Amino acid sequence: METEKSKILVTGGAGFIGSNFVLDVIGVGEYAVVNLDALTYAGNPETLASIADSPDHTFVRGNIGDRELVDRLLAEHRPTAVVNFAAETHVDRSIDGPGAFVQTNVVDTHNLLEAALVHWNTLEGTEREAFRFLHVSTDEVYGTLGATGHFTEESPYKPNSPYAASKAASDHLVRAYHHTYGLPTLTTNCSNNYGPYQFPEKLIPLMVATALRGEPLPVYGDGQQIRDWLYVEDHCRAIQTILKGGVPGEVYNVGGHDERANLDVVRAICALLDELASDSPHTPHESLIIFVTDRPGHDRRYAIDAGKIERELGWTPQETLESGLRKTVRWYLENRAWSEAVLSKGYGGERLGLGSRA
Repeated sequence: METEKSKILVTGGAGFIGSNFVLDVIGVGEYAVVNLDALTYAGNPETLASIADSPDHTFVRGNIGDRELVDRLLAEHRPTAVVNFAAETHVDRSIDGPGAFVQTNVVDTHNLLEAALVHWNTLEGTEREAFRFLHVSTDEVYGTLGATGHFTEESPYKPNSPYAASKAASDHLVRAYHHTYGLPTLTTNCSNNYGPYQFPEKLIPLMVATALRGEPLPVYGDGQQIRDWLYVEDHCRAIQTILKGGVPGEVYNVGGHDERANLDVVRAICALLDELASDSPHTPHESLIIFVTDRPGHDRRYAIDAGKIERELGWTPQETLESGLRKTVRWYLENRAWSEAVLSKGYGGERLGLGSRA
């Protein structure tokens, strides 16, 4: 008789990183997943179509701020872990309307922590010892860097956007729940993610879709804002590694060791489109690049020191930006219907997405 698989509760599992994580976990086959997502504008259930009939995937539409629902899911499924991707993530949107970011990233995350703490206190023995609350965060909580240096887990928090400030607040709450109540938490701070199923307001899918339409490719300021780029599947592997081997209460930075200026990334996308979509009437696509007014408070450089997770847990990224970007552009070219379906549901292209979060 087959042993029932351990379950994990994934919040925000229909968003970009969350859905890639769910697909990866289900593919590995070690865990069953209870997937809680509110299906806001960035959540797309079509991303999960390939596992819609999987007995290892239970999808629940709902908000992490709904305490009654979260309590019920924890009591019913008794997960061995909560992996929290649920968040508002886009910097430009946070500038236009910070309230939604405070609500989701701070207030609702606090609700999830409270529910997890109550649940953990009902567990005994090995179940209690095994339980983990893993909170997925961002390198933007550390602020901005000069030309040298890297963010480490000891870097002070200096968030510069409402989005970053809301994530910093949630990180502090997670830390406090470990140190005050003993909840076995883990926090990850990642660099810019990219890959399949990313919402089209973000840099890479936005540039691909816009270039294929022959429209101008807007680059903020001088385009020299530098980001560390992390392929989403590498990030998902890191989260699973931390979930299994991370020390409760610890923070782990996850980066791709691939710093590039935004302008260089856009140029690389254009070169790949020239090669992979050579029938496009808009080649050379680089001729579409224009420069637009920089956004308020735009951080100049982020760079992650991922030495801790490499030394202690043995994780390293498998993709370079060149290999990962080629896979990503090819995926968007081969899955135009997915992007068109997302765009048809109300995204108007009004957000530029440059330097924004995954």
